[in-house]
Amino acid sequence: MSGVPELAVNDTTLYYEDTGPGSTGQTIVFSHGLLWGTELFAPQVAKLRDRYRCISWDHRGQGRSAADHRNTIGIELVWSDAVALLDALQPGPVHFCGLSMGGFVAMRMGARRPDLVRSLILLETSSDPEPRENIKRYRLLTSAVKLVGPKLLQGQVAPIMLAKSTLADRARRDEVARFSALMSRRKDIWRAVNGVIDRAGIHAELSRISAPTLVIVGDEDVATPLPKAEKIVSEIRGARLARIPHAGHSSTVEQPAAVNEVIEAFLDAMHA
Repeated sequence: MSGVPELAVNDTTLYYEDTGPGSTGQTIVFSHGLLWGTELFAPQVAKLRDRYRCISWDHRGQGRSAADHRNTIGIELVWSDAVALLDALQPGPVHFCGLSMGGFVAMRMGARRPDLVRSLILLETSSDPEPRENIKRYRLLTSAVKLVGPKLLQGQVAPIMLAKSTLADRARRDEVARFSALMSRRKDIWRAVNGVIDRAGIHAELSRISAPTLVIVGDEDVATPLPKAEKIVSEIRGARLARIPHAGHSSTVEQPAAVNEVIEAFLDAMHA
């Protein structure tokens, strides 16, 4: 890893990882989903780091980044942090890869700052606001986290984040336990959860995206299922759709080999 592991931007401190230059001279940045951190993209960084400079970071109030005082860490603020991070590290136009909440950031980046984007890779995400039917349940979960901490909710979060086939695989029990521990490490995560619940949609801005775009969805994703991915594809000119078998809302760690293959093919096509 090159540089320092923390970066001061927008009155906060973000934990980040930077592999340094790859053989292509291009950069991929990885924007993680809610409850996760840089670990969500560890298999992709390991696969791509020889060819690409790989930068990943933990959003404010998540992972190993600094806490935040706000009741709601809004998506617009998280996007602003991403812009500031790219401005500080100056990697040039990047391949911007975002999963779920990271996809909310990626779509804003592609629509509003095309000068910073070489391509978009959107995984398990949505261009819509949070569905109304989810909001009450998520508010109750947030209240419980504030009272008793996040570990109590591991059993309720895992079925949202992981595929049924992943949870049912006895050989992956230790892996699932590790994922669940990562997703329940911060008691103050409710501030970021509020940002996701209260986010505005970005669909009306998608037609402004001109960068080559790949949309990936796990075929067992219950949080942002296939129709959400198809809706994004329909609005971005030339966007491609890839489905990952036996993956839920965290395909990068559930089926890393399949995700890596799809991403590499997409990137290689741009070099051809």
